[in-house]
Amino acid sequence: MLFVAVGFAAQMIDGAAGMAYGLTSTSVLLGFGMPPATASASVHAAEVFTTGLSGAAHWRLGNVQWSVVLRLAIPGMIGGALGAYVLTSVPVDTIKPIISMYLFLMAGWIIWKAVRVPIEDQREPTYWLVPLGLAGGFLDASGGGGWGPMVTSTLLGTGTKARYTIGSVNAAEFFVTLAISLAFLGTIGLELWPIITGLILGGALAAPLAAYVAKSVPDRPLMLLVGVVIMLLSLRSLVQALQA
Repeated sequence: MLFVAVGFAAQMIDGAAGMAYGLTSTSVLLGFGMPPATASASVHAAEVFTTGLSGAAHWRLGNVQWSVVLRLAIPGMIGGALGAYVLTSVPVDTIKPIISMYLFLMAGWIIWKAVRVPIEDQREPTYWLVPLGLAGGFLDASGGGGWGPMVTSTLLGTGTKARYTIGSVNAAEFFVTLAISLAFLGTIGLELWPIITGLILGGALAAPLAAYVAKSVPDRPLMLLVGVVIMLLSLRSLVQALQA
């Protein structure tokens, strides 16, 4: 029941704000003393199911732009597979403070835009989605989470519409998570299925509700929510890096 609750809370944040399922769940597993690679593998195994349900819910509510999903998902799968390999063989702590600082600055930019800049619809991003997906997938696998903060924050920071950004990022995450889980399965295997099952059940309960929140809440408060979540997560990572 504990991990059902963790999965529910994590998916509510992830589905409504476009991020933090992996970071939230991985933090809990690490708190129980699980090795980082095992924790990341377990969370990504659960995310195969929760992101699939979340993506389907966002699609049903009209929050998904499939052209964006395609450009993010394919490079994201490649980056995720590489990140899974790196996590099982190479320490990546040195890059975490840099990523955290980037996310903190993006959070401030999103909050500033939500408060001061008029919200306008813009054309879909095109040429830079491929490198963004590659970086997001790599960070997600190697850091135990990070697809949402990296990809969602960057897209919103460039002015894309909040509900379509969150829905498309969630839909693409299913394919990225599937690739990462298969990579972990081929390297260290998957364990702790009772915990994985609890995370899946909690996420499944929250996915439709979170997608409805993303559709219903106006862009400005949704951007504020995303900015605050990113800022808190990046500050947490920076503090952990300084204490290490």
